[in-house]
Parts: sequence; structure tokens; C-alpha cells
Amino acid sequence: MLKLKHVLQGIGRPQSALAESLKLSDATVAQLLNHGQWPRSLDSEELQGRIRVFLTECGANDADIANAFEEVDLPCANTADPTLVKEPSWEDEPMLLPKQTLQPATRKAFGLFRDPFDDLQCAQDMWSSPEIRYVREYMYQTARHGGFLAVVGQSGAGKSTLRRDLVHRITENGDPVIIIEPYVLASEDNDTKGKPLKSTHIAESIMAAVAPLEKVKSSPEARFAQLHKALKESNTAGYRHCLVIEEAHSLPISTLKHLKRFLELEAGFTKLISVIIIAQTELLMKLSERNADVREVVQRCERIELQPIANERLGEFLKFRFERADKALSEVMDDSGIQAIAERLSRPGKSGRDAVVSSLYPLAIGNLMTAAMNLAADLGAPMVTADIVKGV
Repeated sequence: MLKLKHVLQGIGRPQSALAESLKLSDATVAQLLNHGQWPRSLDSEELQGRIRVFLTECGANDADIANAFEEVDLPCANTADPTLVKEPSWEDEPMLLPKQTLQPATRKAFGLFRDPFDDLQCAQDMWSSPEIRYVREYMYQTARHGGFLAVVGQSGAGKSTLRRDLVHRITENGDPVIIIEPYVLASEDNDTKGKPLKSTHIAESIMAAVAPLEKVKSSPEARFAQLHKALKESNTAGYRHCLVIEEAHSLPISTLKHLKRFLELEAGFTKLISVIIIAQTELLMKLSERNADVREVVQRCERIELQPIANERLGEFLKFRFERADKALSEVMDDSGIQAIAERLSRPGKSGRDAVVSSLYPLAIGNLMTAAMNLAADLGAPMVTADIVKGV
């Protein structure tokens, strides 16, 4: 560690201020302060001069400036003042990073003409594991043959990707299934936070998809009778119908209950509509078996929770993503870097029941990997290693 870190603390200036002054990333400055690792792409003597100017302008004394680039050892546990030693805490280190962007210099350094973690452009860009294939097929069979399915997962787990894949697959196969997707912009579960999605809005979406030329009746009873009739006629013509609702964790309890009523629309023994709701894990609390208000829904709704990518499949996932960008993973990252990502996005659980909490979801992996590549390019490192990942 450089004495520079203590100098900054002494003058009350954060590392981010130094990074902004030097026009470097926070991660690059952290590597410099904590490990004495100078960016290879910059002249170290010139960079030291700019740091001295910064310290002078911030009021550091001459002695501190002169010694700022000396390295100091971290205190040993048996010699340091116990009051100054703090055990590392997982709570202090956030696992997830905000949205990261691949910098132009990074693209050039690694020869990347396409961001490996950018939004998917086609179905072939979608990585699959046995678990994902199971959920994918379950959604498809529900759309084709009926049912009530809730797909639940953390942010960035791939829920929207699975929805897009479902729509694409049905279209590509020419399946006689009409997908109905109500708009959920600004949808919340109460009027205070936003606009709740109600059964009347869902009915309007169904009518717009099944019978777009019909004028929707004004009274609720006439409207739902009209809806039932339109679904019967569409079914007679050979079509199935699937209602797909994203952000379903924002649905009010009343709307969740009404979804069961849509499922009950039938022609003889034929169910006229199936329902797939896609939501973050907050939905599981609403669909708790202890919640008497949604007992009817809980008893009929199959729930699948998207799990994080298993540690042993992380390398497979990264290799696939880079191959889709026409780049070999081995040219960008070594095995130690892969292991460091797995460790960085995992932490001990708070209870004995959860030994490890993993955040190895596609979005979190992509953000961490992008930040690591940006840092490697800043430092002039040819590969993303464990030290680079830990320095982000």
C-alpha cells in the first residue's frame, strides 16, 4: 500500500476526487493506492507529477508529498492497536455493481467489436443450462396447452430473456398461440405509487389481441361477456391464448385473484386462456400460503424460481458469451479470474440454512466482468486475473 492513501485521508480527500482529477477510473486509483500498481498505459513519472499537483492544491504538506509514493506494509494483527484493526465484513463490500459500459479503450485493448454482455440480438445469443432449458420448456408448454405459471427471479436473472424467447419460439414455430401482453409501464400495486393494473385493463388487452376490430362494451358485465364470446370464437378458429404479464410483483392482490377468473373462462372442457406471470422475488411474499386473500391463486399457480448460475458452469457461461462476440475467453481472462468472479459474487449466508448466498446471475456477472476488463485496459494488463477482479 502507498503512503499516498494515508495522505489523502489526512487532507480529507476521497479517492474518487483523485481519480476525477487524474481522469482515471476509481478502480484504477484503488489498485494504485492499495497495491502500488501503476497503469502501464501511462508514464508513471508524469502521473506522479500530476498527483503532487493535486496534493499541493489540496493543502498537503511538503513532507507528506515527498513520501507519498513510498510503500508501507499493513500492520500485523499482533502488533497493531486493536482499536484500529477491523475484521473484514461481507456487509461492507457490495456484491453487485451498477451498470457498467465497455470503454472504447477496452474494446481496442482486447480486440472486441461487440460487447459480450450487451442486449441479446437473436435467440442464438441465449445461453442455456439444464435449469434454464427446464423453465423455457415449462413456459412453452404452458402457452401451448394451458396452465397458470409464475416465473420468479432476482433482477438480472434472465426473466425478460425467457419471455422474449417464448414469443420468438412461438412465432418461429408458427404455433397457433396468441400471446397477450398488457402494458405494465408505471404499474404499481396501489394508487399512491403508480397506476395499478386491473382486470379491466387486462380484458382490454385480450380484446385488442383477439378481436381488434370490435368496440369494447362499456358496462363490466357486457364487456366480460363480449370477451368470453371472442375467446370462444378464436378457439373455434384453432387458436390458443396465453396471457403474459411482466413485473407481476407490482400487481395488486385483487388483480392476482382475478387472474384465476380469467383461467376459468372455458368452452366445455377446453380452457380458453393460460397465464404466465413474470416477477421479482417479492411476488413470493404476496403468494405466501399464509396469505388467506390469495389462497385460491396459490393452489392453482405453479411457481418456478430462477436460480443463480452454478459455480462450475460460470466458465461455460463466460466462454459462450465471448464466443458470441467472436472472441476466445482464454484471450481475455485466465482461470484465476473466473474463480475470483465466483468468489466476489458469493458470500456467507446470514443463517445456517443458507450456507452461501450467490449472485451469479447474468447481469451481475456481465457488470463485474465489464468493470474488470475496463480496469485491465486502464492498467495495461493483457489479461483479466484474480487481482484485477479483486481490484474492481
